[in-house]
Amino acid sequence: MQIKMQNENEMKNLEKKVTKNLIKNYSNLLNGNSFKDFSIFVENKSNPFEIKVHKSILSSRSPFFNESLRQESLSISLNQFNKKEMESILKEIIKFIQFKQEKKEIFQFDFFQFLNNWIEKRNQRLKGKKEKEKEKEKGIEKKRLFHSFFSLFDKDSISKQDFDKLKQFDFFPKSFLVDIQNKVIQDNQKENQQMKIEIEEKWKKEIEDKEKENQQMKIEIEDKWKKEIENKEKENQQMKIEIEEKWKKEIEDKNKEIEEKWKKEVEDMKPIFDKYGEQYQKDLEYEKQMKEFGKAFSDSEIIQDIEYVKKLQEWINDNDFFSKMKKGFSAKRDGFNSQNWHKAVDGKGKTLVIIKTKQNFIFGGFTQVGFNGNTGNINDSNAFIFSLRNDKGDRIPAKFTIKTPQYAIYSNYNSCGPYFGNDFYLSSNLQPGYSDFGNSYNLPNGITYGTNEAKSYLAGSYNSWVVDEVETYFI
Repeated sequence: MQIKMQNENEMKNLEKKVTKNLIKNYSNLLNGNSFKDFSIFVENKSNPFEIKVHKSILSSRSPFFNESLRQESLSISLNQFNKKEMESILKEIIKFIQFKQEKKEIFQFDFFQFLNNWIEKRNQRLKGKKEKEKEKEKGIEKKRLFHSFFSLFDKDSISKQDFDKLKQFDFFPKSFLVDIQNKVIQDNQKENQQMKIEIEEKWKKEIEDKEKENQQMKIEIEDKWKKEIENKEKENQQMKIEIEEKWKKEIEDKNKEIEEKWKKEVEDMKPIFDKYGEQYQKDLEYEKQMKEFGKAFSDSEIIQDIEYVKKLQEWINDNDFFSKMKKGFSAKRDGFNSQNWHKAVDGKGKTLVIIKTKQNFIFGGFTQVGFNGNTGNINDSNAFIFSLRNDKGDRIPAKFTIKTPQYAIYSNYNSCGPYFGNDFYLSSNLQPGYSDFGNSYNLPNGITYGTNEAKSYLAGSYNSWVVDEVETYFI
């Protein structure tokens, strides 16, 4: 774009230089007598005055002379003008070249100004005549001058600026001014259209140049970004490889360190493992058994402590029972009813009964022979009762063996539920409970049978204690 503007400025400077030389050359031709090849005779036929001119220049500047000089003659007579008038006209014709090149567009105006002044001078000679005659001669004179003079000039060269100035002269016919106005309007429209085309072409060219420039810039930027992205990807890939190698080395070193540490710890612990290995294996086996035994109480609401499980396993001393037993009855689930309880447990053999009171006392009994309908007293030398939790915290959990086996348990389908030697039993609705601890089972050391302490040891009171839950287990 900058180069284009520089070229345009150089062309304008060259044009000015050529125009200046052309004007100078035409001025020399005008003022000198060399190469003048045509004559114009003016004033009158009896006493004509000859004016030498250049035929080619004169014909190029005036439609009238262009038409007249096509003839083979070397002269022309214009008797309606005098010497001074014709010389002025010829100067104006030649001056047009200079004004036109300098964009001044004032030739026509200057010439008609000259005509107007000349008419005014002619009018000075009419001073002595009457007004009517003066006006008449003025009109005739103006009309004659218009037709005589205007034929010498190029009507099409009148510009808008000339036209605005010509309107002040009153010797132009109205029809002539209308024609000129229309011609000016048409010239303006053509000029505007041409200017519009030139501007559009210029904008189009500038837009195309800008688009090419933008496209090139876009390509350069894309290439640059592409190159930068490729370099960054290579850089990141290399960084990734370095980081992975570093992490790999650190992990290997850390693994070696941990392995050495573990090896050292194992070596240090080996004497301890050797010393306590046998006991450790026993403990593992015991824990395994506890887990197996504990499965039977997984849904129990009463047995929630592993220590209780350990004690029951120790007292019953029957692994087969603990591995196979199931909860056959729950008062909360199956109802507080002795008949429901007997339906669930009668004839099952080994039976474990666990009771929890509203005061949170936990106790029960175990029998090898089990309950069986309305058989009454049942003998069982292996039966025992126990206390897992009561208000004598320093004496529990505790197991109490049978002292009168023939009264170990009592079975009556309609009148009572669990019944262990009159030491504790539940009524027909499993509510309330009664206790006479020491009747058939051995009391703890230091407690005497029949005392309030003995009677309240298991459930917290002698009778009418409220049962919260009864759970019964058997194989």
